[in-house]
Amino acid sequence: MRYATYTHGGRRHCGVVRGDAVHRLDAPDLLTVIASGDRPEAAGPAVPLSEVTLLAPIQPPTVRDFVTFEEHVEGVRRSVGGEAGVPGRWYAAPTFYFTNPYAIIGTGAPVPVPPGSEVLDFELEVAVIIGKEGGDLTPEQARGHIFGYAVFNDWSARDLQAAEMQVGLGPCKGKDTATTLGPWIVTADELEPYRDADGFLGLALSVSVNGTEIGRDLLSNMGWPFEDLIAYASRGTRVRPGDVLGSGTCGNGGCLAELWGVRGDRTPPPLRVGDEVTMTVEGIGSITNTVTEGAAPHPIPAARPRPRNRPD
Repeated sequence: MRYATYTHGGRRHCGVVRGDAVHRLDAPDLLTVIASGDRPEAAGPAVPLSEVTLLAPIQPPTVRDFVTFEEHVEGVRRSVGGEAGVPGRWYAAPTFYFTNPYAIIGTGAPVPVPPGSEVLDFELEVAVIIGKEGGDLTPEQARGHIFGYAVFNDWSARDLQAAEMQVGLGPCKGKDTATTLGPWIVTADELEPYRDADGFLGLALSVSVNGTEIGRDLLSNMGWPFEDLIAYASRGTRVRPGDVLGSGTCGNGGCLAELWGVRGDRTPPPLRVGDEVTMTVEGIGSITNTVTEGAAPHPIPAARPRPRNRPD
């Protein structure tokens, strides 16, 4: 099934998408549905999708974004940090960072340029949504904790990201303004026919800017399947219903920075105001967002000289 959140007639609803229509659910939101453990069939009347505004299907409590595509790591590392190759540590475990759950938006929502950025990029990913709480899971157990999947765009301000990561901590404002999740959540059973013998989902991914295709890849090129990501995320802690885990950006043009690293110049150029980015994932659907003017940054002073005073 496909579960969506939308507005219609000035009111917010959640529902089940069937074909070109959505049927309202008798539930306050999809997080409640996911946490209940049920998979309800909607009984409400059909409303054409053309008459509703799709929102992000959920506002997740946490968002972890992994980096599981070797080709992406190689290209972006050269582009952002000026270093060649893939770090040996990348192969040891599926690394992730926590990103901003308050920045989650839906398809069709405007994406403002992050304050102070001039190098905006998209990142084509697929997200898995947790359906059941668990901790210290094995990969085999993790499959039973998956509710479904959605398309995921990790918008990135590459100039801010490159400056911040010189501190050695990780991305901060470089990935803090917007993350698109949508257009709906497709339940895990719907995608089982795409699973290959190694446990990966062989979904075709593509991204275009203003109608021109920039990248195309297969989700099965991940270094680890989603079950491994969930098991690692749950190690020493808990995953809970509604948690979102991003696959990481695919290769072969899944973002501009990868192409910049491969080509040695910024071709295609960074995103600009008015650019329309569309991502499509086989078996799930498409999301589209348009870049808009962002706010000017309020100045923050540099750190003061350190006196290194000590208490008496």
